Amino acid sequence: MHAWLCENPTGVDALNWTELPTPAPGPGGVRVDIKAASLNFPDLLIVQNKYQHKPALPFVPGSEYAGVVSAVGEGVTHIKVGQNVACLSGTGGFGTQVIAPAARCMVLPEGFSHVDAAAFIMIYATSWHALMDRGQLKAGETVLVLGAAGGVGTAAIQIAKAAGAKVIAAASSDEKCALCKSIGADVTINYSVHSLPGGFRDAIKAATGGNGPDVIYDPVGGDFAEPAFRSIAWRGRYLVVGFAAGGIPALPLNLTLLKGASLVGVFWGDFARREPKANADMMAELAGWYAQGKIKPVIDQTMPMSELKAAYAHMGSRGVKGKLVMVN
Repeated sequence: MHAWLCENPTGVDALNWTELPTPAPGPGGVRVDIKAASLNFPDLLIVQNKYQHKPALPFVPGSEYAGVVSAVGEGVTHIKVGQNVACLSGTGGFGTQVIAPAARCMVLPEGFSHVDAAAFIMIYATSWHALMDRGQLKAGETVLVLGAAGGVGTAAIQIAKAAGAKVIAAASSDEKCALCKSIGADVTINYSVHSLPGGFRDAIKAATGGNGPDVIYDPVGGDFAEPAFRSIAWRGRYLVVGFAAGGIPALPLNLTLLKGASLVGVFWGDFARREPKANADMMAELAGWYAQGKIKPVIDQTMPMSELKAAYAHMGSRGVKGKLVMVN
């Protein structure tokens, strides 16, 4: 097998395409012949030694992937050789084969493509857990999605629309706003046009008829968090999903009091670990929505696995719309 090996986490340039022994699964593991692997923001942080999870060296990055099971370890009964699976294991995806924990593998139903599957678990699980579980989103409510053209943002738009909500999508260019409209957003706000905090608040006010959004989905953080929170509706829920902008905002807590609003943390990874049955039920529902055509990953482009460094550069430029997927 071959894989992109990280022996020193100093950045993308330190990754090397390396020949490694073909692995054999131990108890509870499966060997997956990787067909596709998506590039996520944590995959950039982890090779820079900036991610909260720091794997033992050397390691193969690539948190999310899909492929065909070619061997199963002792004790694995729910997965068989030849089945198509998707897995989110944190590392191992940027190669030709990987040993994956069977418990973290999702057996793919008929018709679920490897490319879509490699871009599915992280963004849809995060967004469903945020909106439907933590945010308690109801039909008829209004959702503001920040960073709406990214992976989790596009998933949030689709899930909110499937739940019967009105969606306002905020993105950084007219091209990205057009993408958001094409997948169901009712209204879009271009950050670059409304870059001043007051202008952004005015745009939100206009989009909501002065009422403000009931739910704000924020995977970005940074400078737009406070003006967004100041615009929230009475009894609104502000979902703290991540900090892709780099800056962690400090919100004045009196704003929660003035709006009777909730500031809600979203940590899907720990939800999956602590509440495995609820997570399994969620994933089953999401797979059903995919089969019904309610949700489908937005794929910016597919690239050969050999071009991983170019894919990292594209992601770092903030030009990605939806997900980048590497293919073997």
